[in-house]
Amino acid sequence: MAIVDESLRCSGLFEAELLLELMMRYWRHPRAADSEYRNELLEHAAESLRLAASGQKLIDAIPASKTNLVAAVWYVEWAALANVPPSDPDYSQRQAWLETVKKSLPSCFVNPDDLF
Repeated sequence: MAIVDESLRCSGLFEAELLLELMMRYWRHPRAADSEYRNELLEHAAESLRLAASGQKLIDAIPASKTNLVAAVWYVEWAALANVPPSDPDYSQRQAWLETVKKSLPSCFVNPDDLF
């Protein structure tokens, strides 16, 4: 089974909610305490995984079939931030969160086949 299929299967589990909350709190996302925002982010990540499962590439360095949950969450937040003006009070913190996640979990943002 492809990574994207496994990630999509797991996206509805409690563990996905827990992972997202920990990612947001540990790396200080400005909306970490907002449960509604977290739920929407996870729902949109699942939608993105469905797109990837149908062959749509979300992140250049990752083949669609190798897209994982962390990359999908990152992608959704990145895409959302593109529609937020830099003057927004949370903009710089959200941008920092994106950078931190990518630096902290670099293997989630490359083709897994390239790791070995």
